[in-house]
Amino acid sequence: MKDEPEVKTGSENGQTPRFVSRLTRDTIALILAGGRGSRLKQLTQWRAKPAVHFGGKFRIVDFPLSNCLNSGIRRIGVLTQYKAHSLIQHVQRGWGFLRAELGEFVELVPAQQRVADSWYVGTADAVFQNLDIILGHGADYVLILAGDHIYKMDYGPMLAHHVERGADMTIGCIETALDTARAFGVMAVDEEDRVIGFEEKPENPRPVPGREDVALVSMGIYVFNTQFLCEQLKQDADAATSSHDFGKDIIPMAIDKYKVVAYPFRDKKTGQQAYWRDVGTVDAFWEANMELIGISPELNLYDEEWPIWTYQAQLPPAKFIFDDEGRRGMAVDSMVSGGCIVSGAVVRHSLLFSGVRVHSYAIVEDCVVMPNVDIGENCFIKRAVIDEGCVIPEGMVIGKDLEEDAERFHVSPEGVVLVTPEMLGQEYHSAL
Repeated sequence: MKDEPEVKTGSENGQTPRFVSRLTRDTIALILAGGRGSRLKQLTQWRAKPAVHFGGKFRIVDFPLSNCLNSGIRRIGVLTQYKAHSLIQHVQRGWGFLRAELGEFVELVPAQQRVADSWYVGTADAVFQNLDIILGHGADYVLILAGDHIYKMDYGPMLAHHVERGADMTIGCIETALDTARAFGVMAVDEEDRVIGFEEKPENPRPVPGREDVALVSMGIYVFNTQFLCEQLKQDADAATSSHDFGKDIIPMAIDKYKVVAYPFRDKKTGQQAYWRDVGTVDAFWEANMELIGISPELNLYDEEWPIWTYQAQLPPAKFIFDDEGRRGMAVDSMVSGGCIVSGAVVRHSLLFSGVRVHSYAIVEDCVVMPNVDIGENCFIKRAVIDEGCVIPEGMVIGKDLEEDAERFHVSPEGVVLVTPEMLGQEYHSAL
């Protein structure tokens, strides 16, 4: 039968076998990458959230794209809208290696007002306005993904779970603390993981039965039978009172009439909840990057079995120069990307993206430094996110006096200082 899962049981090249099946081949993935992500403040002033740099050499959108590729899903649409130039440029440069003659593609789908005079007004509307494109590919299943989360996930088992349960819609979910659950769609399920309740960003999230400290939340990952999705989106488009959003409208409507099931995202080896991060705030973004510097971070970027693909410019190796007392170029407990030069400066517990220059006698601690930043001599920077292209003037101090910093920069609730070129009186956004 066409819908019967075919699990690969053999290993290839010594790697753990992956779930590759007719299901993944009969699936088209849509990555919703049009949002600004306003909680990231000025980091998204000139770029969409999925285009924000992460992890030293990647962009956020690389994670769902890599998950698709590693899962055997090679028909992918990336739906863009807000300030999409850098996102489009990145996808074109880094994801153009699939073979169209084999039916493989990563298509950029900008907002085009295909069926209405308005731009996308919600996540469901973004998909609805492109139904003709989706149906044209003849896929049996549609996998809808948020383009702004950091995680590694094989989508094959989720598709199999969807088919085995005879579901109309399947929602990927994780457990999270109640105080953070307010930012997500909170679910209630029965003993068979059927979704029986759903609230989008509730003020008082419903805890998991028997666990008063956590709630079950949606990851923004949905599997639909294609025809079912079309029917629901058309009904929603005709509803004058709808906000045309999956979390606010489609899911609450579907759970009362159809079979909507939850798919708990767990680590295959341990059975524990797998790594997943919403880097939607400056604090969360800084923390997720800082986690990568640890000895054994939950997110293993050195995993050869599940590589994260990206576009990377051809750059020389990182270089550390000068070995004089008080002027020693060094980085400790840090990640340093290609093209960086640390010249007689000290970098501690920080992450430097490509092309960063740190000049003599500067000290950089607990920082995320985006590409092409220049840090002048005698600077002191601590607990900061330095946006792409910033030129930090000689002798500038950041992160020591937060009240003073707040007069020039953005200071997060947890005391992380965000610095952008505009805050320094500089312009760089044309290159973002």
